[in-house]
Amino acid sequence: MDNKEYLKLIDEVNSNGRYKADWASLSGHKTPDWYVQAKLGIFIHWGVYSVPAYACEWYPRWMYNPGSREYEYHKKNFGDPKVFGYKDFIPMFKGENFDAEKWVELFKRAGARYIMPVCEHHDGFAIYASELNRWNAAEMGPCRNVIAEIRKACEDQGLVFCGSSHRAEHYFYMNLGRKIDSDVNDEEYRDFYGPAYLCPEMDGTEVFSYLPNALSPVGPDEEWLEDWLVKTCELIDKCRPLILYFDTWIHHQAFKPYLKKVCAYYYNRAEEWGKEVTINYKHEAFPPTVATFDVERGALTGISPLPWQTDTAIGKLSWGYITDNEFKPSRQVICDLVDIVSKNGMLLINVGPKPDGTITEEETKVLEELGEWMDINGEGIYGTVPWRQFGEGDVNNSEGSFMDNDEKQFTSKDYRFTYKNGYLYAFCMRPDSDTFLIRSLKILGERDFVTGTVEVLGEYSVTDAVRSTEGLKIVLDKKPDSDKPVCFKVEIT
Repeated sequence: MDNKEYLKLIDEVNSNGRYKADWASLSGHKTPDWYVQAKLGIFIHWGVYSVPAYACEWYPRWMYNPGSREYEYHKKNFGDPKVFGYKDFIPMFKGENFDAEKWVELFKRAGARYIMPVCEHHDGFAIYASELNRWNAAEMGPCRNVIAEIRKACEDQGLVFCGSSHRAEHYFYMNLGRKIDSDVNDEEYRDFYGPAYLCPEMDGTEVFSYLPNALSPVGPDEEWLEDWLVKTCELIDKCRPLILYFDTWIHHQAFKPYLKKVCAYYYNRAEEWGKEVTINYKHEAFPPTVATFDVERGALTGISPLPWQTDTAIGKLSWGYITDNEFKPSRQVICDLVDIVSKNGMLLINVGPKPDGTITEEETKVLEELGEWMDINGEGIYGTVPWRQFGEGDVNNSEGSFMDNDEKQFTSKDYRFTYKNGYLYAFCMRPDSDTFLIRSLKILGERDFVTGTVEVLGEYSVTDAVRSTEGLKIVLDKKPDSDKPVCFKVEIT
């Protein structure tokens, strides 16, 4: 099926389906119950960019920018970009040790309920078997349909398969290669490097200040937008993800008519499959009740009335594998999870496997420790809803994206709350004693709620629990020997 035939199919599906390509029809689409209850997912950035393993996953762009550290590194280690371009990394992306079953086993042990591999990053290399993009992992590199293998492993182990597309940015992503003598200018590889459209607004680092300007007249042309629409719908049909995640550039005004078509097509297809799905979006790409809002490497400062998600990474410097990445400790990931869930959110935490398909020791350790904590405390995470307030204490997030690399300095006075089935779950974010005081649970007067039993999840025991006008004072049999959050289960009668 070529692009023209696929465009016709898209129109037919949307014409016959319940959802139409307009916000009125798409508004009110419910965030899936399974997703809201799951709370924790794994993001996977694995692609050709893991081969150079330098700087970050944006290496493909910056390797064509003279003066950048990526350009100098590339020339020193691989040669001039006109001789050894990004395409030449593909045969080195072998994935010889890739084992989808082992990946999913690890993610399941970590407590994740859904898995989100990047099906295609900005570089234009598809990790699934595409009939519309010959540059794909089934035909090159690993020569395996990586996404199909991950999806099957998820199905076999009872996890939900989701997928991510970052293709929108490919319109300009490789455009710095236009400014120099490089293989980006070779027409033989145009279908890989894309239009690589170059203009002042998308030149060098200027692209970052341009991206939020969704009303700018400079943007993708109709040919590219139709191609993006078709390839996105092919991903939907071939991979059947139950969440479809989009990265930043789709919020550009030029994408709006095509976003509506993609959204209607996806939701109509999901009805055919008998599945509940949603789309993850950033900024203002979608109206709030059409899809699920996502904050990249950040969080919200209060409870959202609608479910939302944070996507972030264990690695601090790159989403994909690099040799000198820095990693968050498991305590930071766990505290972020608790904070996000207390505000009606879900956490999508990323790993960046090596080019051979193995996951780093550092990320594996974090996931194992996360799983150990979830085995004890998951009761206060899975299937919960926010309480009347998200928590207490002085420490909170800063509003916005790219704000979560530094660990928040929680103390024993900081708590986060969730609720489920008649119980309040109160997480002390940094226990340092055997005695705890939850001020938000102080006696309020005659219109007060009533508390019953007080327990602690895990190996400790509550020896005393007294509620007063100061708060709920809880004493344990011993001081916790962990610096990770401790969860109290308080009955609300």
